[in-house]
Amino acid sequence: MPLTITGEVENEKSFEYADLQALPAQVDDVGKEVEGRQGHGVRLRALIDQAGRKADATHATLASTDGEFTASVPLDDILDAVLVYQLNGEPLPEQYGGPIRFLIPDAAACHTGGADTCANVKFLGRIELTREKVEDSRDKKDQTPHG
Repeated sequence: MPLTITGEVENEKSFEYADLQALPAQVDDVGKEVEGRQGHGVRLRALIDQAGRKADATHATLASTDGEFTASVPLDDILDAVLVYQLNGEPLPEQYGGPIRFLIPDAAACHTGGADTCANVKFLGRIELTREKVEDSRDKKDQTPHG
C-alpha cells in the first residue's frame, strides 16, 4: 500500500517502497535518531520536497492506513521526522508498525500536544498538509497512543 501526500502541495504524490529507497535523506540506523527503535528510513523533508509544499501549509495530518488514528502537528516541527520503511533489508513488517512507521526524534512527552510521542504513527498511510491544525483522533477522550 503506497503512502500518499495530499492537501497543500503542488503535486499530490504516492510513494511505494522503491520510491522511498530512491529518495535522498536516508537514515541508515533509526536507533541513532530515536532510542529503542530500529530499522532504515527516510526523512519526511525528502517526501515533502518531492510533493512541493505550498507556502500556506503549516500543519501535517498523519493518518494510519485504516484511517482510525490521525495526528495533526505543526509541519516545521516534524520535517526531520523519520519514516521507517525497512528492517534488515526487507520491508518493515506490520508487527513493527509497517509498512511505514513515523517517528519524531526528540519528541515531547505524549499528550503534550503537537509533535509529541503520540504523533509517532504506526501503519502510516497518508499525510495531508493543511493551512491550520485540524481535529485529530488524539483530541478525542480515551484515545490511547498509537505510536
